[in-house]
Amino acid sequence: MAGTKAGGMKAAQKNLAKDPNFYAKIGKKGGQNGRTGGFAANPELARIAGAKGGRISRRTKKADK
Repeated sequence: MAGTKAGGMKAAQKNLAKDPNFYAKIGKKGGQNGRTGGFAANPELARIAGAKGGRISRRTKKADK
């Protein structure tokens, strides 16, 4: 049954039977290995970027002359 949907579901049930937090642990490892940084790593950068976007979106349209 390997490689089929039924086989995958059976494997998932087996993993969860051994450890109810199996998939949460895998996800945690993936998140810890991330090296991209981004807004989650730097809230101040997120604040600055949000302020810039807010200012730009509230500008009036320039009249064509």
